[in-house]
This record gives sequence, structure tokens and C-alpha cells, in this order.
Amino acid sequence: MPNQPAHQVGDPPGGEPNGDNPARIRPKFEIYGEEMLEKKVKRCGNSGRVYLPLEWVGKSIKVIRYD
Repeated sequence: MPNQPAHQVGDPPGGEPNGDNPARIRPKFEIYGEEMLEKKVKRCGNSGRVYLPLEWVGKSIKVIRYD
């Protein structure tokens, strides 16, 4: 869909934000990379933790929460 404005989370598709519509629209992310892992976040004290391969130490990653 070229030349169309990006929608913010919660905006209805194809229009202006509508305060009457509480449904949340999930944004689409398109990224390019070398590898992908899918893991569950484990509890670690007051936060969460995801263990990654040792070979990834020092590399840049992106994390997307989808549920």
C-alpha cells in the first residue's frame, strides 16, 4: 500500500481515530535480519528475561511483543 499514511495503534483503518471504537488494531512490523527466535519471557526478580544464544553477545537485536 504505497503512499498511504501510517496508522497509530488504536486508529481505525482508513480514517481518523475514533474515540467510540475501543478495539485495538495491531500494527504491522516489517524488518530484515539474520536470524529469528521465538521464546517465552521468563520471570527474573521484578522483570522478565529471555535467554539468547552465546553467539549473539555484542550483536544488536529488536524485540517485538505480539500478545
